Amino acid sequence: MHVSGRIEDYALIGDMQTAALVCRDGAVDWLCLPRFDSHAVFASILGTEEHGFWRIGPSFPAGTEAPRATRRRYRGDSLVLESEWDTPRGKVRVIDFMPPREDHAPQLIRIVEGISGRVPMRSALRMRFSYGRVVPWVHKVDGRTVAVAGPDSVWLDADAQTYGEDLTTYSDFTVGPGDRKAFSISWQASHRDAPETPDAEAALESTTDFWREWVEQCTYHGPYREAVIRSLITLKALTYGPTGGIVAAPTTSLPEEIGGVRNWDYRYTWLRDAAITLSSLLRTGYREEARAWREWLLRA
Repeated sequence: MHVSGRIEDYALIGDMQTAALVCRDGAVDWLCLPRFDSHAVFASILGTEEHGFWRIGPSFPAGTEAPRATRRRYRGDSLVLESEWDTPRGKVRVIDFMPPREDHAPQLIRIVEGISGRVPMRSALRMRFSYGRVVPWVHKVDGRTVAVAGPDSVWLDADAQTYGEDLTTYSDFTVGPGDRKAFSISWQASHRDAPETPDAEAALESTTDFWREWVEQCTYHGPYREAVIRSLITLKALTYGPTGGIVAAPTTSLPEEIGGVRNWDYRYTWLRDAAITLSSLLRTGYREEARAWREWLLRA
């Protein structure tokens, strides 16, 4: 059983056009495709697992809660998330990231890596469109799994056999030392041809390189530089690459305090919030983001 976590249990990944939140138990509980302001395909952070999620992690007995990662970190100065579980059967790592878009479809890629022992794993993918209101038509096309709902389609590619049960797509597999199995979803307008299957390892390398090269532009070398860099990466992830706009947050409907009324949609460019973000970016050498936002503002 997957239960949505507390706000502090979530880690951010993104591609400068949308973003996902990954819980400590390995579940993606929030993702809007193809843009920040699109309808969510995973929205269990706002409700229950019936509103859509995608968990990859160690298998666990039915009726119990999914085990939480023993440790998590970002890979170096990047937005590539690594989650590790120490289990009685061994140790396993899940690598989550979203490649910055060039000429490919929006992608969320997850690589499972065995570290020690032999660990039984499960992928549970419950696609729901329109914030959980729409159950898609899920079927196979040329060996790939596709979920279609009106104008949207999401394609699943997996290095392990998949099967459907209770309106959920599962994959059960085991990893040992050195084993790597890739899973990915790609969004595509449903009337268009299927997106290409991602090369997960090449995408991991290019995504890591993108963030490394972006961080190298930072001119700040003062106290707490590691924390400053991490904050800058998060701010960069909230920029919308095609236009230069900056969202206040990648989420909607999360209250500022439990039971409170301030649960607005923050997937807008709030001028005050964007100005504070740009001040931080400019002071650390990132002028291109400021130029792009100014041009967005003039058009707006």
